[in-house]
Amino acid sequence: MATLAGSRVNRYALFRVFKYTVYLLLAYNVYAFFLENHAAAGAIFADGIHLGRVIEAYNDSIDTLAWVLLLLVFELETFVLPDEKIRGWVKWALNATSAFCYLFIVYSFYGYVAEMASLTNLLPVTQSACALAGGGDWLLVLGQDDYAPLTAESCAALADAQVLRLADAQVLGTVETWSAIKWLAWTDVINAGAWLLVVAILAFDVWLQLRHQLSDAVMRYSQVIKALLYSTLLLCAIYWGINGSFLDFWDAFLWLVAFFFIELNLFEWQAETSAEE
Repeated sequence: MATLAGSRVNRYALFRVFKYTVYLLLAYNVYAFFLENHAAAGAIFADGIHLGRVIEAYNDSIDTLAWVLLLLVFELETFVLPDEKIRGWVKWALNATSAFCYLFIVYSFYGYVAEMASLTNLLPVTQSACALAGGGDWLLVLGQDDYAPLTAESCAALADAQVLRLADAQVLGTVETWSAIKWLAWTDVINAGAWLLVVAILAFDVWLQLRHQLSDAVMRYSQVIKALLYSTLLLCAIYWGINGSFLDFWDAFLWLVAFFFIELNLFEWQAETSAEE
């Protein structure tokens, strides 16, 4: 027991409050990413967003929502629900929710790859940037998902710079800006791919554990592989912290903390089962 403000408070209860606070912060990030994506989509898709490009326009928010639901499923499987309860309709409901989430997570991964592919198709701007500014339809890219109208004032800064444009949109920027955006887009792809491998291994661990087949040897191999993947994810978070937005870094950090809790749940679950056997 620990003492807090003159009263004795169970440390385990404090730990659970901290854990579920992290989960709530991740749920709030769905809304934060929606606002960010909506602002960028309004700039890029000025003529409206076709159904087939919704995933590209709102990739971050859809991806985060699916991950929050999947996190809740893992929490239920590894901590909240006892083994004997994960049967029948409960098991099918959890599996159906997981499948729904995996569908959007894989589709979001495709969205990141599609965004990366679009950045490889940049064309040189043959006209003067200031000549394009008079049209009023052109945008200047300032960073990833950050655009501003191309004006007479902003085009003046491009006078001595090499300027490129997106092939399928009226968006232009300097070579240096596009290069930085490409690195961030590659980070998105690597991060999403690493997370897909993490949850695939974690889902396999849970599947074995429910059958009482998750041995200590399998756990060790699983932990080594996931440690490499988590290290990759940490490097992506650090890169976002240095070169990206704070929201990307904060979201990545929270996800690492959240899945640390899931890993603790799984470790304790497997240890309890081994002790009983």
